Amino acid sequence: REEGEREEGGRGERGIANEEPKRLSREQMFIMISAASLNFGSMVCYSILGPFFPKEAEKKGVSSTIVGFIFGCFALFNFLTSLIMGKYLVQIGAKFMFIAGMFVSGCVTILFGFLHRAPDGPIFIGLCFLVRAMDAIGFAAAATASFSILINAFPQNVATVVGTLEVFTGLGLVLGPPIGGFLYQSFGYEVPFIALGSVMLCMVPLNMIILPNYNSVPKKDSFLKLIVLPKVAILCLNIFGLSSCIAFLDPTMSLFVLEKFKLPVGYVGLVFLALALPYALSSPLLGFLSDKKPSLRKWLLIVGAFLTTLCYFFLGPAPILHIER
Repeated sequence: REEGEREEGGRGERGIANEEPKRLSREQMFIMISAASLNFGSMVCYSILGPFFPKEAEKKGVSSTIVGFIFGCFALFNFLTSLIMGKYLVQIGAKFMFIAGMFVSGCVTILFGFLHRAPDGPIFIGLCFLVRAMDAIGFAAAATASFSILINAFPQNVATVVGTLEVFTGLGLVLGPPIGGFLYQSFGYEVPFIALGSVMLCMVPLNMIILPNYNSVPKKDSFLKLIVLPKVAILCLNIFGLSSCIAFLDPTMSLFVLEKFKLPVGYVGLVFLALALPYALSSPLLGFLSDKKPSLRKWLLIVGAFLTTLCYFFLGPAPILHIER
């Protein structure tokens, strides 16, 4: 009888242990708030350029090709810096890297608001590249630290947590263009960057208080060993392709809408809602499905890539469709 009671007690304890991850502890809640503030703040600061910067750059004598490179250098430096930050994360510390990255990102966002005072031509272009690269370095540091902390705090539900946090990424992408467009239309070039960069800086002391310290465990495996794995290489290719599709619209969409439909700059930002809003709404659901039904992950990738390809055929539209532009 005693053995039976022990077994029942053991089962009860195991049942309680299994239920515990369903509830967020106070520490996990603070981590979610910190990661959400990063995702939201950084994406707002990133996306405010879309509605009006290509037009402002055109006034400075910058071609659409160079504007595309200015947008693209963010992703390039983000990629290169993430590798370095990941390598030295243990030595620097996840919390310090997270907070320092947010601080740098907020400062350079404000700095970007004063670039229109620079002389036209090469100096303006060079400063745009420099400030954009610094912003990418700050974001890479904070994002790398954020993922490390999330993996440590939510080892069993990473996809669900990341999918939930992508809501705030989507909200940043949703709100950034219309906020940036209307602030630009109402107050000029400087105000959108100063206002949103200041909001980013206000999040720094909040995260200093609530974000717990996490010690990352060093790994011996190198990035090169990871990237040559077939599954990892395919995932990287998917991420590269889909990110390119999104980044492609930043320097081109606003100019097209302004020329084609003659909309005010403030309304151009609303066009970007069509991309960001479905992203924000679907991310938590797809993350939950990925965690609960691992067999669906492959099909989510295939269907997502197919739908993206199909939509871009119509966005152009592709000449083979014979649709009048």
